[in-house]
Amino acid sequence: MQRILMTLCLLLIPAFAMAALDKPLMPGARIAFFGMTFIDTSTEGAYDGVRADQTARTQLLEEEVRKRFAEKGFRIIENDPVADELRTVTNPAHCYGCERRMAAELGADYVLVGEVQKVSNLILSMNLVLRDVESGEMLRGLAVDIRSNTDQSWLRGLNYILKNHMFKKM
Repeated sequence: MQRILMTLCLLLIPAFAMAALDKPLMPGARIAFFGMTFIDTSTEGAYDGVRADQTARTQLLEEEVRKRFAEKGFRIIENDPVADELRTVTNPAHCYGCERRMAAELGADYVLVGEVQKVSNLILSMNLVLRDVESGEMLRGLAVDIRSNTDQSWLRGLNYILKNHMFKKM
C-alpha cells in the first residue's frame, strides 16, 4: 500500500507543478518584455559568427510576441527608462533577478523574457517565461524544441508556446 501511495505521489507532482502555471493572468496587465536572446552554441556560430538571417528572426519573434500579447489585451510597456542598463545585460532570462528589478522600475505587473538556443542548424530550442514582478513567481513558462532554422519553424515554435501555454487559460 505504501508503495502505491508513493508511486501516485511521484506521478502527481509534475501535474501539480504545471497546475501552478495555469493561474489566470490579470486582464490589461502591464508587461515589461526584455526581448528574445539568441544563443548560438553550434560549431557554426563559433566559426562563422553572427548571421544576419538569425538576427532578423530574433527580431521577428520579438515583434510577434508584442503583437500577440497586445491582441490579448496586455500592455507591453516601453523599456526606455532602463535601456542603458538593459544593454549591459547579456541575457535578461539569466541575470539573477535583474529583469524583475528593471520591470519594477518600469511599473510593470509582469516581466517576460525569452531565448532561442541554436544547437545546430537543424536543432534549436526556444523558451518564453512570464513572471510576476512583485513575487518573482513564474506564471507561465515553456520550452520547445524546433527543427530547421527558418522563419516558419521559429514562428511555429513561438505560436505553440503562445497558443498552448501562455494564452491557454484566457
